[in-house]
Amino acid sequence: MEIKANEVYTTQEAQRLLKVSPSTTMRLIKKGIIRTAKVGKQYRIMGKELLRILSPELEDKVGKIYNKGRSWLHESADE
Repeated sequence: MEIKANEVYTTQEAQRLLKVSPSTTMRLIKKGIIRTAKVGKQYRIMGKELLRILSPELEDKVGKIYNKGRSWLHESADE
C-alpha cells in the first residue's frame, strides 16, 4: 500500500496505513503529532502528513512523548 502525498485520508485509512490501533491514531491527533482538518465530526489527514509521521526525527519525538507518559503513569501509581 502506497501513501500518496496529495491524497486525503480518513482516520481509518490512516490507521491501516500506519498499522496502529484506533486509540493510538486518536491520541496522535489529539496531541498534535498528526495534523488534521476537521470536516463535520470527522478528521481528514493529508498523505504528506502521514509521510512526515514516518520520518525518523518525528518517530524519536513520539517515542520520547510516549515514554514520558509511561513514566508519569508509573510515578503516580507508586504514590
